[in-house]
Amino acid sequence: MPLSFRHLRLSRWGIAAPVVFALAGLLATTSAATARGRDLRSEGRTDTADLVREQEHRAEVEEADVARLRQQVEDLGRQGAPVGSKLAALNSDVVQLAQAAGTQPVVGRGLRVELNDAPHSDVVPDGFEPDDLVVHQQDVQAVVNTLWASGATAMMLMDQRVISTSAVRCVGNVLILQDRVYSPPYKITAVGDVAKMAKGLDDSDTLDIYRQYVDAVGLGYKVDRLGLTKLPGYDGSLLLEHASAIR
Repeated sequence: MPLSFRHLRLSRWGIAAPVVFALAGLLATTSAATARGRDLRSEGRTDTADLVREQEHRAEVEEADVARLRQQVEDLGRQGAPVGSKLAALNSDVVQLAQAAGTQPVVGRGLRVELNDAPHSDVVPDGFEPDDLVVHQQDVQAVVNTLWASGATAMMLMDQRVISTSAVRCVGNVLILQDRVYSPPYKITAVGDVAKMAKGLDDSDTLDIYRQYVDAVGLGYKVDRLGLTKLPGYDGSLLLEHASAIR
């Protein structure tokens, strides 16, 4: 009578078991000899949060260095440029272009949009997924794009000035902007025609979808008119490191 499949599996295990145990013993012995009384798992263990904090600190230090060196260049340029010289004319052009580049502070009437995750902890409303309860990259980008399209002349995301090379990215439930990491609520502040920007937000089809989720699951959405607002100038590197042609 042929052996059943279950018996065949048991028979093979009976043969393989001694080999497995022998290999396990060899591995344990090797690990003990290598560790020499130390915890191998703890050595080189990396905490993601620590890595993020380290990168943030490094970015802040480098940005401060860039701002200091840029100021030195500007000061030396002004000191060494005789009135009416070509260098003086170039310095004048730099001042005018700085506004468009976002490197100069801006003061004007402002508007702030705040996006936040839904307050649910472990309870997901029926018919929805956990991803429906958090703010996503496309939500932040929709606000940014709508404000630009509605007449914003300058913008700040959290505590950083947004310029032409700024990229809004989300990893998990955190936002990364110019090597800094932020958690919700996300605040987007814009200076410009406040009435026009507010109307643009109200008329946006993309944000209308977001507002439907505000009503359905409790995502946070708040728009405040701020009055006179000052946005800092961007003080990071203006060099474009990665780009691809649009085909």
